[in-house]
Amino acid sequence: MHTEGTKGGQALTFAGLILQNVASRRLRAVVTAVAVAIGVTAVLALGVLTTSLRATAVAILRTGNADFSVSQNGASDVLYSTLSQDDVNAVRATRGVESATGVFVSTGKISAKHPFFIEIGIRPSDQPEFGVTVDAGRSYRADASSAPGPGEMMLGWRAARDFGVHVGDTLNVEERRFRIVGIFSTKNVIGDAAGMFPLTDLQAWHTEPGVFTLAFVRVRPNTSIAAVRTAVERANPRLATARSESDYGRVDRNLVLITAANVGGSILALFIGATGVMNTSLLSFYERLREFGLLRAVGWSRRRLFRLVLGEALVVSFMGAALGIVVGIAAVQALTRVDALVGVFQPRYEAWIFGRALLFAFAMATLGALYPAVRAARLTPLSALQHE
Repeated sequence: MHTEGTKGGQALTFAGLILQNVASRRLRAVVTAVAVAIGVTAVLALGVLTTSLRATAVAILRTGNADFSVSQNGASDVLYSTLSQDDVNAVRATRGVESATGVFVSTGKISAKHPFFIEIGIRPSDQPEFGVTVDAGRSYRADASSAPGPGEMMLGWRAARDFGVHVGDTLNVEERRFRIVGIFSTKNVIGDAAGMFPLTDLQAWHTEPGVFTLAFVRVRPNTSIAAVRTAVERANPRLATARSESDYGRVDRNLVLITAANVGGSILALFIGATGVMNTSLLSFYERLREFGLLRAVGWSRRRLFRLVLGEALVVSFMGAALGIVVGIAAVQALTRVDALVGVFQPRYEAWIFGRALLFAFAMATLGALYPAVRAARLTPLSALQHE
């Protein structure tokens, strides 16, 4: 096996020499690794936050048991979408539509620890079509608010578990008191963590009488969903349909902004990390000019010297990446305890997010060490050995 040097009488491989050089300059390696870790932490945390918030927004649009959902075209936020009864009727009348269920969706505060509680207003008669299964108790009455005492509501099984309540208990939502008459499930994470109320009551509480947020559409058997969606949008230009995740940017501009912020923040983190690697690599380059000159004098090629400098930067950067991933996960877990994100932010650790973080670490090392590595490779033995 070809060797590059010795340590304690034992031959060193080229990879071993890289590791030895990194270990012999611990302080500089730590400084570089921390710079990379900061960038990786930002990339990982932004990726998890963006993916999780997008998943929450998409889950709201997928709450109903439907082939696609309909909302106001170009709404800044899906929860600010407004549909009239005429809009829902027009969708229902579209050829190929089997049913269109109008739903009012809003948010309320349970407590400081649960500030973002999804409220769903829907008629009891529309619940089966919407995909609601009453697991315990019963559904609320459509005119429950007209009766004396607390209003009536149903609670998703996830919310009931989180709040520790059962059928017959009461719950305060936005300073209103409700009796839980039933526990339901929808096979949707967001839906099962929500509360369900009489439609007209919820509209009135939010001063939106007769207004719907979304319509959930089922098409007739053996009918093209794409064709029905096209027909709905062509006949109703102010409406937009969504079926797949790629469609949701059309009905919620916040999703587009969140994704743009993720991309911009990641690029900024890349350049910050690359700058840190470059600074420490350049300092190391000037400190090691005589070492590089000796290596050139004993026959090292320019390519091998380039690989040495770049390899050291890669080793340190991946050490920083490991640290950044640990810190990033801790940062994400800390975000779950932020009051403004409770209930809406449920971390999703997907493999591609970690892969992107490692790719960014590689890019930081390559961009940061490229110039110092080229400088080292272009050295002549005489000029390097003359350096004081």
